[in-house]
Amino acid sequence: MDLDAYSAAHADEWDRLDALARRRRFAGRDADDLIDHYQAAATHLSAISTTAGDVPQRERLSVALSRARLRFTGAQAEPLAQLARYATREVPAALHRIRYLTLVIAVVFSVVATLYALWIGSTPEVLASLGDYESLRRYAEQDFVNYYSESSEASFAGQVWVNNAWIAAQCVAFGISGFWVPVVVLQNAQGVGQSAAIMAEFGRLDVFFLNIAPHGQLELYCIFVAAAAGLMIFWSWVAPGSRTRLQALAEDGRALFAVIGGLVVGLLVSGIVEGFVTRQEWPDVIRIGIGSLALAWFLWLQWIVGRAAARDGETGDLDPISRGARVVVAG
Repeated sequence: MDLDAYSAAHADEWDRLDALARRRRFAGRDADDLIDHYQAAATHLSAISTTAGDVPQRERLSVALSRARLRFTGAQAEPLAQLARYATREVPAALHRIRYLTLVIAVVFSVVATLYALWIGSTPEVLASLGDYESLRRYAEQDFVNYYSESSEASFAGQVWVNNAWIAAQCVAFGISGFWVPVVVLQNAQGVGQSAAIMAEFGRLDVFFLNIAPHGQLELYCIFVAAAAGLMIFWSWVAPGSRTRLQALAEDGRALFAVIGGLVVGLLVSGIVEGFVTRQEWPDVIRIGIGSLALAWFLWLQWIVGRAAARDGETGDLDPISRGARVVVAG
């Protein structure tokens, strides 16, 4: 590389980057220019470092890039505005990215739970292996319903939230392994199928569904979302596309933090429904209706609000540089 010729060819671009990086406010095209010049200068710095090593031009570019980077990471909106953006843009966009995979997991879960319940219900030996007749009868006639009123509403809601959050956390944290998500999904599907089979054996399948439906709609859907998020991370490692594997993991991992935000709230709502609504002796249509409204809210957030955010260019990625001019203008 002819370093002098290379520097002369790109001097105007570097001057423009330095001038933009020194500004405190941006408007219109200037914000986009900062993004473009930052990306170009990063490429130039890489080329100089590779071929020429530690030279004055490299030092100059490093300083300009550092200053420009501060314009991204240092441009902070008001805390309430940031929180509003996170809740109404980043979280819905991240959830929207995995909407179809969420549905696939929901279908797989339902099929496995149904087949498992049918297998247990039609095979007396398997049903007997789950416990003696008296224990199974007590579970169907007493324990299943009493479970929802063993402790106070607030205590039970918190306990359920923690338990479900732990399941979701496993899907997210170990999703990159590729096998942990299927294990968690199948284990929970088998558990639901087993409970349904025992309740059906004693003619109380209606009680099963009437007590699962209020909270279970949103609760299970959140688990499906967590599973989809875990598989998204796994797939970014297996098939990164034009990105490097580390780059794909970093980008999709950042988006995953927005998914976690949605899951925390979703599971909190389902826990509140389970703790305060499921146990009530209200008409079934009211209890199930409340659960359906909770699920409808989450689906609206994922499919409607998320689609609008994605259409506007929101990716759910929390990296300030990849969000580009939107962050800079906010400063």
